[in-house]
Amino acid sequence: MLKRPGAQQTELEIVTIDKLVPEDHLLRKIDAVIDFSFIHERVAGLYCPDNGRPPLDPTLMFKALFLGYLFGIRSERQLVREIQVNVAYRWFLRLKLTDAVFDASTLSQNRRRRFQDASVAQDIFDAIVEQAIRHELVDGTVLYTDSTHLKANANKGRYDEAMIAKSRGDYWDALDAAISEDRAEHGKRPLRAKEREPEVKQTKVSRTDPDSGYMVRDGKPKGFFYLDHRTVDGKHAIITDSFATPANIHDSIVYLSRLDRQRDRFDFGVQAVGLDAGYATAGIAKGLEDRGVLGVTGYRNPTPPKPGMMRRRAFTYDADKDVYRCPGGQELAYATTERAGNRIYKSDPELCELCPLLASCTTAANHQRVITRHVWQDARDRADAHRLTAWGRAVYKRRKETVERSFADAKQLHGHRYARFRGIVRVTCQCLLAAAAQNIKKIAMVLTQKREWAVG
Repeated sequence: MLKRPGAQQTELEIVTIDKLVPEDHLLRKIDAVIDFSFIHERVAGLYCPDNGRPPLDPTLMFKALFLGYLFGIRSERQLVREIQVNVAYRWFLRLKLTDAVFDASTLSQNRRRRFQDASVAQDIFDAIVEQAIRHELVDGTVLYTDSTHLKANANKGRYDEAMIAKSRGDYWDALDAAISEDRAEHGKRPLRAKEREPEVKQTKVSRTDPDSGYMVRDGKPKGFFYLDHRTVDGKHAIITDSFATPANIHDSIVYLSRLDRQRDRFDFGVQAVGLDAGYATAGIAKGLEDRGVLGVTGYRNPTPPKPGMMRRRAFTYDADKDVYRCPGGQELAYATTERAGNRIYKSDPELCELCPLLASCTTAANHQRVITRHVWQDARDRADAHRLTAWGRAVYKRRKETVERSFADAKQLHGHRYARFRGIVRVTCQCLLAAAAQNIKKIAMVLTQKREWAVG
């Protein structure tokens, strides 16, 4: 007999919240292996010990934020609503079914008033990485680095035109020393001592979020964005570093300093790194050599010449004589080393004028061909050679399985396509906490799988 079901929502039942959470739920796996107790000690100094109203437990607050990043909940108001009705979230936060949930403004006001820089988020991220190291999920021998863009919380139509300085490379001091040494070897007088001033360029500055950068890259959307520069360990793809910058800062600018931070902070014995073509610069190649790290970088296709003109690779470099030799047999002699770090090699105009290849070689009025070679080009050539070896191909192939997969998961599953906040400090905190949440999930999944294998 067909009957209409009666209302049962108001019936009393005796049940524990623990019974309502499935045994294989992700939050159970996380709770079993991740120790969050360090958060309380880290932030205790930011609270008054003997005055004011009792605060929200900081461990609970950060665990709630991790819920938002783990399950891709971008809005803090929506996060609080989900905690109210989701039994697993309440179980994870140690809230009873009848406990009132904190207001969303509690999270936002804590962020604005108490956590005014990224140091707390950085320390929490580092502590999670250290737990992964203790579980032997990170070895630090092979690291992969890349960057991805986050759309800034800014109106792309509201901006001002301004002149801003290009970012300072973290290897400039070493480059100045190399230029002075190179000029001395060639019998040139040293350049006048002066502070290296960065180039200035005109760009758009957002009125909504001035800290964001206007990005113009081939194959990328134009507008105001941030970059998340992320490094991933090659063993289990645990994220070991996350660093946010405006999108108009090149990937290679901050790379060496972030690599040094990981080596110092976690005592990594880095042997090799896998990088895409954006990091294929002479400065990074030399920096990696100086650190005893083998760099495997993608191939950067040079800008082609005008139609009918010969490519630079038609000129061969003779290291013994320190000259370039053109297809016509003429030697381009060294002229000088400029402040940008390039050696200048010039041909003899009188010989070039009689050369049958002149029309395809240069369009200069004085019939002279000029070739530049960076003072660290030898290091760049050795780095390019790594990519062609068997081990180099294996290292580079792992990029798509580690750092590229990490970014794909972050955007698809954890809401990492957009900057949730405005300002470089808050976006930095977002990137660090999102990376920490991904690490928490990865640690829980890997350790759970290992335990299942051990039992099986």
